[in-house]
Amino acid sequence: MDFSKAWELLKLQQEAMKIKKELENTFIESEVWWLVITVNWEMKVEKVDFETNDLIPGLSDSQKEALQKAITESINKWIKKSQEVAASKMQWVMSQMWLNMPAGWLPGM
Repeated sequence: MDFSKAWELLKLQQEAMKIKKELENTFIESEVWWLVITVNWEMKVEKVDFETNDLIPGLSDSQKEALQKAITESINKWIKKSQEVAASKMQWVMSQMWLNMPAGWLPGM
């Protein structure tokens, strides 16, 4: 029995876990004027921050926090929904690919 393929797969899995661990501490910031949005490696918004109160004059601290939270939740909701839509559209394509595979296409079968 050839275990070299299994060993290669294990090595790839270990490398993927190492990269995932590194990515967990990766955050990308995008700044436009005084608005800074921080996104994690899973494309989830971690933080929205207005760096100045001049962006929206007269905004109290509690209003600023509420607006930042609303923006964060709105973007995350949009991202999740877009991923669900893409997954549902791809589900049909993937099912068709599996249905069209010739018999015995898996090695060793």
